Amino acid sequence: MKFDFYPITMIQPLAILFITLLLGLGNCSASQTTHSTRTTPEVQESEVLQHPSPEPLHTGAAQMHRYLPLLQGKRVGLVVNQTSVIGQAHLVDSLLSRDIQVTTIFAPEHGFRGEADAGAHVKDAKDTKTGLPIISLYGKNKKPLPEQLQNVDILVFDIQDVGARFYTYISTMHYVMEACAENNKPLLVLDRPNPNGHYVDGPVLEKEHASFVGMHPIPIVHGLTVGELARMINGEKWLNGQRQCKLTVIPVANYTHKTDYTLPVRPSPNLPNAQAVTLYPSLCLFEGTNVSVGRGTETPFQVIGSPYYKHKSFSFTPVSMPGAQDPPYKGVTCYGLDLTAPAKATPFTLAYVLEMYKNSTNQEKFFNNFFEKLAGTSTLRAQIKAGKSESEIRASWQTALADYKKMRKHYLLYPDFE
Repeated sequence: MKFDFYPITMIQPLAILFITLLLGLGNCSASQTTHSTRTTPEVQESEVLQHPSPEPLHTGAAQMHRYLPLLQGKRVGLVVNQTSVIGQAHLVDSLLSRDIQVTTIFAPEHGFRGEADAGAHVKDAKDTKTGLPIISLYGKNKKPLPEQLQNVDILVFDIQDVGARFYTYISTMHYVMEACAENNKPLLVLDRPNPNGHYVDGPVLEKEHASFVGMHPIPIVHGLTVGELARMINGEKWLNGQRQCKLTVIPVANYTHKTDYTLPVRPSPNLPNAQAVTLYPSLCLFEGTNVSVGRGTETPFQVIGSPYYKHKSFSFTPVSMPGAQDPPYKGVTCYGLDLTAPAKATPFTLAYVLEMYKNSTNQEKFFNNFFEKLAGTSTLRAQIKAGKSESEIRASWQTALADYKKMRKHYLLYPDFE
């Protein structure tokens, strides 16, 4: 299959490593940066799979000497949140301290500081520390408007993802790419590891179920970093009108899809630790059911339950708290499963959904209309209601999943898990 690419600029990890060895560590001259234009993804794959990873991992944002030349003398817009850090410093502060002219901050779901509830409307504001305007990209205004880009020469996207299709930061990235393509603005993606990037699984989204919690024909666990996904969105021409944006990706140094990575900052209020991040792809489907995922407890996305579960050996009662002001079943005892033990942190599985449905005393109202948007298909609900086993359900999505895996290989920036 031939892929037509808009020229994509990428900082090549292998070239950087090679020149670093020649010049000596610590030399950060521009000669370390290799720019290249790719005509076919196959060439890209053959190069990046040679990238070794014996050294400490460095996020794209941490490699400032490799992208500061792209920002100097330009008006910079940042798409960032609380995860956009270099060590203990926020990217905004790091750039301002190096005399980069940051003009605007664009914030995704949960806001610039990552404190808003899931789905809560986030208002435009001003950062109290820097005085910079903060424009919300969650709510009615999901895509930067032309007037909001008038004082921006280049946009920078630096947000930590968790590798699940319904995590909305990648939808925000899609709309940012679209705005860049429509307004002729370059986009710089500072890549970060995917904590669930060591496998690919789940049903592939069907176009008729596309929404902000699933915009692309990819599986629930897509196995891509945001930089790799940006390349896929561009290469497959998924932007409106089949446009492509001028994209530059700064890859993570010394990373592979086998790398075990624990997030240094919680990516959203209800994913507080590695256990929750690991379970998230499996448990988020419950947001389309009458089962609580533990919002309003100290262990969100590590417990599940409802008043309708037959077995009463484990229970919790959601309460109002920061990040979950009005959680489902607030003040109501929920019965279900405790998944806080490390052994429960398994890759994507339907076992929990099947268990909770099978033992629900209110199966008629188990699902709501949001379930199809999360699942990306209308068949999963029918399969669960029909009593299909997990192996039978999995068999139904293997053809689409295999096709996706082949496409995914073309856009990888790092050695794969298989």
